[in-house]
Amino acid sequence: MIFRVGVGESDFATLRRSGKYYVDKTAIMYELVEETENKVTLFTRPRRFGKTLMMSMLSNFFSIRKDSREIFEGLKVTAYKEFCEKWMNQSPVLFLSYKDVEAETFEGAYKMLKTKLADVCKELDFLLEEDTVNSADRDIFRNLMFKTAEEDDVKNSLKIIMRMLYAVYGRKTILLIDEYDVPLARASEKNTVENAYYPAMLDVIKGMMGTALKDNEFLEFSVITGCLRIAKESIFTGTNNFASYSVLDADFSEYFGFSEEEVEKMLLAADRQDKADLIKEWYDGYIFGDSFLYCPWDVMNYMSALKKRENAKPKNYWKNTSHNGILLTFVKRTDFKVRGKFEILMNGGTITQTISDELTYDTLHSSEDNLWSVILMTGYLTKADAGEEGETVSLKIPNREIASIFKDTVVKLFQDTMDDNCRKDMMEALWRGDEREASEAISDLLWKTISYNDYHEDYYHAFLAGAFVGLGYEVESNKEKGLGRPDIFLRDDDNRRVIIIETKRSKKEDDLDQDCDRAVDQILSKKYAEGLYGYTQIFCYGIAFFQKQARVKRLL
Repeated sequence: MIFRVGVGESDFATLRRSGKYYVDKTAIMYELVEETENKVTLFTRPRRFGKTLMMSMLSNFFSIRKDSREIFEGLKVTAYKEFCEKWMNQSPVLFLSYKDVEAETFEGAYKMLKTKLADVCKELDFLLEEDTVNSADRDIFRNLMFKTAEEDDVKNSLKIIMRMLYAVYGRKTILLIDEYDVPLARASEKNTVENAYYPAMLDVIKGMMGTALKDNEFLEFSVITGCLRIAKESIFTGTNNFASYSVLDADFSEYFGFSEEEVEKMLLAADRQDKADLIKEWYDGYIFGDSFLYCPWDVMNYMSALKKRENAKPKNYWKNTSHNGILLTFVKRTDFKVRGKFEILMNGGTITQTISDELTYDTLHSSEDNLWSVILMTGYLTKADAGEEGETVSLKIPNREIASIFKDTVVKLFQDTMDDNCRKDMMEALWRGDEREASEAISDLLWKTISYNDYHEDYYHAFLAGAFVGLGYEVESNKEKGLGRPDIFLRDDDNRRVIIIETKRSKKEDDLDQDCDRAVDQILSKKYAEGLYGYTQIFCYGIAFFQKQARVKRLL
């Protein structure tokens, strides 16, 4: 059989009929219906962990308007024969996604929400022709379809549609809502005193969810997905038999993400078993509940690349699926002393934090614990120990891919926000040729930024280059000069002067002086300063680093 990958395919029926590879998660339906008494189930997971595909799978399995025997043939759920006879294609299903309900203003987002409802109504437009449907409901449905409904009817829309479905089929509806928290997440970002976006959007979403989920005689059960669990009192007030499963919970944890066994089977099917260690390093490392998991989006993208090019290199597929605003918010909060914690994480360590999986978007930024909770729930960090229970959790960066996001966003922002006075002191000392003052200024900067890569030499190189660029200088790195490539070549053409720097990383503090001498000797022996005609001042420095200490020596 030819191995085919469906990257980005979130429609279950299309995926199955196309013959593309599918990691079988269908047993979740049996467990959800037969082994719980949940009327409403909320699954919260980071983006790109298979939530939408799972919801499409549920819709195809339960919908009375489909014949799904072919696309479920051979999958795990079919082993439960009585369950399939009772539930497969036996219930009306109402499936709604809030994924794109976002805009700069409440008015714009509300229009998007009405458009989503209109699309749902168009798919169910046969209800307008059914004699068993209440005429008043029919009128409201028509207004929803043409986006002319009043706000009260929008808030009551899901229940109205479910009542119409019951009138036609005589069966209660299974309600599926995907990405339920997107409108509120975007509203919280755009909420200002002038634009009371969040309270207005919360009122609408709470109205829709409340009427659909609370004491609704037309509801069989509901499954809802999102990134964060919004506190029950904010949206799910009064909802009976409500259960929420986050990344901290063991129940259902294996159904979102790929296990190592599932990845190994996929690699075998693709004849790429030699990539197991590489794919593990880049995309494994998540612990949800007591399950060890890979990110499915990344795995499928890399498998697609490997199908085309046998030696394709792994890369960061996840970073473009979600903005890094929450990380930047953390770094910019001067009242939170988090630099040391980020430094521990970026050097492969763990931190211990109090975590809550029940939050509200309008209070996300109110405490450091809340922000750490959001970073965990959205996939930037993971639990470090599968056996941990309770509110205190050990956290770590899961894999190389996420580590690169931290490096690109967090480190860059810390460097961009370096103390300008320290940077200016450093530059003035270097232009004066003052070794002692330059050493102190660079050491001060090191203490105020994040160190990563266990203080590797390339970290110090990037650190210095970033400091110079931040002051507006044109910096060349490893560009050929003389008989070699100096680490940093900085020009100030207006004043006809140049700085050349060679850096070394010392293994211990006592080595700083001799490593400075080695760097200076390299500048001299490689003739880095020769051929620089027209410059009136050429400063050559060897700089040695040990952890957060710097030693500067000038070639005289």
